[in-house]
Amino acid sequence: MDVVFLSRLQFAAATMFHFLFVPLTLGLSLILAFMETRYAWTKDEDYLRMTKFFGKLFLINFAVGIVTGITLEFQFGTNWSRYSQYVGDIFGSLLAIEATTSFFLESTFLGIWIFGWKKLSAKAHAVVMWLVALAGSLSAIWILSANGWMQHPVGYEIRNGRAELTDFFAVLFNKFALLEMFHTLVASYIFGAFVVMGISAYHLLRKNEVRLFTKSFRMALNVGLVASVLAFISGDLHGIHVAEVQPAKLAAMEAHWETQAKAPILMFAIPDEENERNIIEIGRIPGLLSFLATHDVNAVVTGLKDIPKDERPPVLITSLAFKAMVGLGTFFPLITLVLWIRRKKLLETPLLLKLMVYAIPLPVVALEAGWVLAEVGRQPWIVYGLMRTSDAASPVTGPQVLITLVGFIVVYGLLGAVGYFLMFRHARKGPAPA
Repeated sequence: MDVVFLSRLQFAAATMFHFLFVPLTLGLSLILAFMETRYAWTKDEDYLRMTKFFGKLFLINFAVGIVTGITLEFQFGTNWSRYSQYVGDIFGSLLAIEATTSFFLESTFLGIWIFGWKKLSAKAHAVVMWLVALAGSLSAIWILSANGWMQHPVGYEIRNGRAELTDFFAVLFNKFALLEMFHTLVASYIFGAFVVMGISAYHLLRKNEVRLFTKSFRMALNVGLVASVLAFISGDLHGIHVAEVQPAKLAAMEAHWETQAKAPILMFAIPDEENERNIIEIGRIPGLLSFLATHDVNAVVTGLKDIPKDERPPVLITSLAFKAMVGLGTFFPLITLVLWIRRKKLLETPLLLKLMVYAIPLPVVALEAGWVLAEVGRQPWIVYGLMRTSDAASPVTGPQVLITLVGFIVVYGLLGAVGYFLMFRHARKGPAPA
């Protein structure tokens, strides 16, 4: 049994499961802050009821996300001890700051929000939810700073056989990390908006609490439309930076084999990595890859054949993840724009409402695809250009990792089943009576 492969599989399973809940926490907290602020200023009871209704979904999701996040961090010591030893001075400090500041702030303010309904004024209580949303976003920023450093390491020197931090602000303001932060946060807001719109659409189709759910749908729609446009723009900027610092990932994303000017984009391709070609190519658009990578249609884009084989990421997985993310990322602004145009005639468009019910999971599919793209596309490096994944695993045996992998799948599966059952049941039930 390959220890590195099993360790990667375990970390991937834990991370992707955890990532089912984190973006929804970020997205819902922002929308809840808007809802409660609207109530504080208008005293419209509909906004108070929708805040409490969607707030319960937020709390269930938050609880499951916390449990999975804590166990995830332990794997840096149990499965990736050589990595932790080599770069712990940098990576560990960022995780420590996240835990001791942002996470505890978020948890503290959330406790005040839960138990402060009758002890705080409406405006003060709304401010607390804004603080919860802010602390949650700060927590994500610290985590993404750590991941951004793994993608593009800066602000360090190799001393005594390990990477040591020399410039904290270089790490904090790492361009790769900043673009990753912005793109992930706005994608999370899309997820929160689609969950609120989907649940609202479900009840509107059943003529249940029409006034309340029309308001919640429109509020989430405004967030979703703005976030979808920002995600599209930030994705373009992020792609340009990836072309600069990770040319192998860019080539794998597009299954691009030959270095050439006016490089084309393929709408769909099935790569044959062994023979360094594509088995199937559909929708070739000349020059578009050069333009998207550099904003110059005549630019030269490096192909996979000019990258050593042992430094290429898995092309098929990277390419499919990229196509899924881009396809859904194009769908979101289009559908939210159509809905915004029809926002005053929601009940007259049942097909659109049904579409939004079924579209609830699409943002998290895009988020997971983006995470796969970021991590698999970085291979074979755990820290790009600095440390290979094969050198980072702990000195443990394959059976040990296999046992914990099975344990993670069973326990996380049960947690996920319980969490989603509770959220599904609450979402179908609707808000408490006025």
